[in-house]
Amino acid sequence: MKARGEKQRMPDLLEELMEITDEEQALLEQNKEVLRDIYTSQANFIIESEKFLSKEKMIMVRKHTRFIDFPKHKHNYIEINYVYNGSLTQKVGNETITLKKGELLFLNQHIEHEISACAKEDIILNFIIQPQFFEFIFSYLSSNNIISDFLINSIYNNTQSGQFLYFAVAEVEEIQELLEKIIVEIMKPSFLSDSTSKLYMGLLLLNLIKHSDKIAQTKEELSQPYILVESLKYIEERYPTASLFELAEMLHQPHYSLSKYIKKATKFTFKELLQEKRLSKAKELLESTKLSVTSIAEQVGYDNISYFYRIFKNKYGYTPKKYREHLSN
Repeated sequence: MKARGEKQRMPDLLEELMEITDEEQALLEQNKEVLRDIYTSQANFIIESEKFLSKEKMIMVRKHTRFIDFPKHKHNYIEINYVYNGSLTQKVGNETITLKKGELLFLNQHIEHEISACAKEDIILNFIIQPQFFEFIFSYLSSNNIISDFLINSIYNNTQSGQFLYFAVAEVEEIQELLEKIIVEIMKPSFLSDSTSKLYMGLLLLNLIKHSDKIAQTKEELSQPYILVESLKYIEERYPTASLFELAEMLHQPHYSLSKYIKKATKFTFKELLQEKRLSKAKELLESTKLSVTSIAEQVGYDNISYFYRIFKNKYGYTPKKYREHLSN
């Protein structure tokens, strides 16, 4: 009889994931330690997203290497450990946690963890996620839940405190089905898989918020940076006409104090955050529509076309027109 959440699983995927990789075969034959060069170019063991993600990608899934203790390390990205089969025991900070099949562990960039050797049947999938991926989701998150607080602290945390969230969601069918869909879209990509996997990841976060009672364990009391969350949501929702003065009025804050707060919390000015959002949206419109460059510039909030051309080229290396031609080629 199948456990809840398994009905969507592709029958051949588990068998495929059970196969021994070249890295695992070398470990079995030579009993070597983890080959650090696969994971990092730094002296400190900080696993780098660049080793697994191409520049244009935001999300990747990689099977955890079995048969060997994985030494203490950090990441320069947000990682989600998902137990696809078997179990996973690891020491996170000073806590020892054993995840069962179907459970999730979110780890921010600043937490250290070390992992006990997995047996052949222990299939652990690591989601490698660039922190900036989560920025577009802020407009859909309320500012008073533990997940949005975790993401805010992970992305804009100057104190670099390590944090994790442990979700005991093995019995939540809709979450298991979403995870399966994300895995299939990334591991067996087809047309629009990149966009689809991002959509599913957003739905996963919303479902985790819905089932926040399933959070079994956390690291540190997470703060609730209300002003920062509301500022990011404001930029996300109102970027074409957004202004620091309007935001300050909405939040009942002096504009100069708000400006300093945003800079201190994120290392970016309000103007830089707004420009990043506008250019990101312009790039998306160039890729997905046939609107003229002038129309796109106006739609994202720029009435000075020369200025728009200049900052777009500084950001992406092409003028908007050349970028669209590059896509066509």
